[in-house]
Amino acid sequence: MSRRVIIEADGGSRGNPGPAGYGAVVRDADTGELLAEASGGLGSTTNNVAEYSGLIAGLRAAVKEGARSAEARLDSKLVVEQMSGRWQVKQPHLRPLAREAAELARRLGDVRYTWVPRARNAHADRLANEAMDAQAGVTCHAASQTGVHRGPPVHWSGATGSSTRLLMLRHGQTEHSAQRRYSGRADLPLTELGERQAAAAAARLAGTDGVAAVVSSPLPRARRTAKPVADALGVPLNVHDGLIEADFGAWEGLTFAEASARDPDLHTRWLTDTSVAPPGGESMDAVHHRVRRVRDQLIAEHGAATLVVVSHVTPIKALLRMALDAGPSLLHRLHLDVTSLSVAEFYPDGAAMVSLVNDTGHLTSR
Repeated sequence: MSRRVIIEADGGSRGNPGPAGYGAVVRDADTGELLAEASGGLGSTTNNVAEYSGLIAGLRAAVKEGARSAEARLDSKLVVEQMSGRWQVKQPHLRPLAREAAELARRLGDVRYTWVPRARNAHADRLANEAMDAQAGVTCHAASQTGVHRGPPVHWSGATGSSTRLLMLRHGQTEHSAQRRYSGRADLPLTELGERQAAAAAARLAGTDGVAAVVSSPLPRARRTAKPVADALGVPLNVHDGLIEADFGAWEGLTFAEASARDPDLHTRWLTDTSVAPPGGESMDAVHHRVRRVRDQLIAEHGAATLVVVSHVTPIKALLRMALDAGPSLLHRLHLDVTSLSVAEFYPDGAAMVSLVNDTGHLTSR
């Protein structure tokens, strides 16, 4: 084994202070081979205590592996600066943790501390979240604060085979979505808030296991949301024209009230009959059939894989409707926020399962 290792460490608290946990990974610095993992719950404490606990667990594991030098990578600027000696440890409750970490570092001989963005610390972050879940008595979950992890096989559902798993992300905010206007094929950029929402979604999804690709609608608002996700995951970004939003025709850019006032009879029929299209636009039936073809193509091309699909309200609702085997009334009874995440799995025997709908926890997480 190489005597040089990389330590990836993280910790978190759901409440600060609140239920907390830590995670740490030790890798061979030359080959990247995973040598050790460590994680655990900490009861109720702060983020900083959890971050230090992750570092201590990583250093302890590196010592056990016989390492003689290490690079410790954390997404906590505080811990990195304090352990590097550039910042004083002013918080009394952190001083014993800093001393313990320093003693372990001396046993290793040569330790360098490096700050990394959370997207590059996904493995340790996942371990910390799993430790918090286990502490809370949660044995599996569809979504953590940073990633979306596959749960146990759903034998009770009757599904057989391995699923094609779609993590469906609506694009970030645009001016039209902020004003609740029909947004179809318009070339709309993200607002500044929308850009931040896309970054938050990327940080959330960075910890997701086994994503094969990100597949996006061709519209700029979707592609601007999809790119940071693909970058965070280190996977290809593919564009599929079939994931484009519905064409609202003459109602493009209008509010619900404005479209209803412009074409009162047609608008009322459109709300109750999915075969009816807006003036010069596309019916909900046409969107549904188009998106079904996209789903079938993704299943045929990727098989048992996890894909992030970045699209719009109507295509995502269509996919959820297919997975739920629901009628068209779902289209007007289901709300999807900007940058919300929904998860559906499609099995080769025709079965399907929805495990998450309209989750926006990443927009309010630490």
